[in-house]
Amino acid sequence: MTTKAENMEEDGVSVWPRMEPFLLGALQVAPSSKLSLHYLRKMASYVRTREGCFPNLGWPMWRHIACGKLQLPEDHAWLYFETFDLLNGHTPEERLEWAECLSQCTSKSELDQQRNKLSVNTLQFLLFLYIQQLNRASLRTSLIGEEWPSHRTRCPSPSDREAKTSSQNKNWDDQAHLSFVQSHLAEILELLVEPGQLSQSGQALRDCQISLEAVRSLGLLLEGSVGHGRAVQPVHRLLTKGPLQTRAGYSALGHSFPVHQLLLCLQQSLTLNPFGITACLCSGKKLAWAQQVEGSMKRAKIARNTHTAPPGSKMVLMSQVFKQTLAKTSDKLTGANIKIHRCSDAFIYLLSPLRSVSVDKCRDCTVVLGPVETSVHIHGCQNLRVVCVAGRIAVGVSSRCTVHALTPTRPLLLPGNVEVTLGPFHTFYPALEDHMASAGLAVVPNAWDRPLLLGNEGLVSPSALNASSNPDPACYRLLPPAEFHTLVVPFHTEGDTSEVPGGLPPPYQAALNEKQRRIQNWQRTVMEARLNKEQKRQFQELVEVKFHEWLLETGNRQELDSLIPPAVASLRDSAGPAAETPRVPDAKPTRNGRPGRQSPMAC
Repeated sequence: MTTKAENMEEDGVSVWPRMEPFLLGALQVAPSSKLSLHYLRKMASYVRTREGCFPNLGWPMWRHIACGKLQLPEDHAWLYFETFDLLNGHTPEERLEWAECLSQCTSKSELDQQRNKLSVNTLQFLLFLYIQQLNRASLRTSLIGEEWPSHRTRCPSPSDREAKTSSQNKNWDDQAHLSFVQSHLAEILELLVEPGQLSQSGQALRDCQISLEAVRSLGLLLEGSVGHGRAVQPVHRLLTKGPLQTRAGYSALGHSFPVHQLLLCLQQSLTLNPFGITACLCSGKKLAWAQQVEGSMKRAKIARNTHTAPPGSKMVLMSQVFKQTLAKTSDKLTGANIKIHRCSDAFIYLLSPLRSVSVDKCRDCTVVLGPVETSVHIHGCQNLRVVCVAGRIAVGVSSRCTVHALTPTRPLLLPGNVEVTLGPFHTFYPALEDHMASAGLAVVPNAWDRPLLLGNEGLVSPSALNASSNPDPACYRLLPPAEFHTLVVPFHTEGDTSEVPGGLPPPYQAALNEKQRRIQNWQRTVMEARLNKEQKRQFQELVEVKFHEWLLETGNRQELDSLIPPAVASLRDSAGPAAETPRVPDAKPTRNGRPGRQSPMAC
């Protein structure tokens, strides 16, 4: 009897779980009990017998199923539908057109009319709902934290990685994705089989078949290649030609597979994603710094696979950036999934169109992002400030964090947050609007101030009492206009954007106008004082002393010091150091820092 390894070596075909459905599609909270296999089997049978449900499922019918059958709140039902739609390969033009339609809605009835035009692939949506089980609470928990492997350590073995799959970062954990698919593949296939071929308990009969069209839906979760380094293909193409066609039992005449033979074939071919985080940590290409920096920067780790990975699998991993200003705009970042991990006392500017961003276990940092096509997820952070335009914002298990966002979807607040502040997007850089267009993000609609609180038992009403499994309705606040300040990106780049896209909400603009009025009054008072030359010198010295005291008290001195390079480096990629003119950020960080920051580096 041949082993799995022998089969793979013999035919050279590998199949692996795709990264994006798990990274971007699985909400980082325990799923509703109404999304268990029992209910999804009922839904799979129901959708095949109702008009408007198959092969595409429209929003009206999903709302009927979710609200009428599964007893989910409508906002919760829309959250799943909207999240799945974020995963779909819409062009930027299609996303901008959809944003334009939504921006013209002035009532809930008009909004419903627009939503009613949306539909999704029924079987893929079923699989999407099923993989919400990725973050299901387990009795087997691990207290092993994540660490960046050093050059002395071997690549994590499956057993090492398995010990960590119960941690909070399963969405990034490619070993967790593989284990999930291996453990649940039989149930996944059962959801794709026509109801007439299932037993009363919903299990596939021994001789049942699964259609090629249904197997196409597996492309949401699985892909692969024939031989190392060959082009990545959807799983149904691998199963209908070459060595896997025979092993999977594909019938070209019936356009179908025997379920049990297909299951065995896939189980033997499954392997770890060659473009996942494990491979990137072990063999990914490191981003080179513009110059070698001694001291605190020596422990920073940045790696990427963007030179080899296909679209959807590109990633850049940044870990342990400490007391440093890091800035980059580059094609190496464009369309990549970014993970910023265990950074502290840092200022990070990633000014390119990004696919997704995860900020994990960071503290006392400011992160300014280019437009993020899908989601920005903040987890386990303290005293963090994030500034972004993004398809979605999610925050969980974080304290004293401030998010300045422009987003078409309602920010998602997960359990475990304390003192989260939401504010309007308040910065720009010259290429911002061009980058927004390439990511399909518009200035309207903007739902930054209407968060959804999602607990382990579903959405939480702002008037609900706090419970250990749900977010506290008092866990967040909207930034008071009196505390509002704009932020200036302190680097010159090319482009035409010269103001915050879409402008500021009226209360915040009024607050800025009032501050500007006070400055003008102060300047007029100084001019009218008619000071002589010596008095002006003394007054200037006094103002400078008070200003430097304020810089030290607020931590802003460190941010300014970090923008003075010993040898000025360019923000853009170059073979060596080039000219770069920093501008002082007009920001008021809500953080306390420590002295001794290093200089800004372009990576």
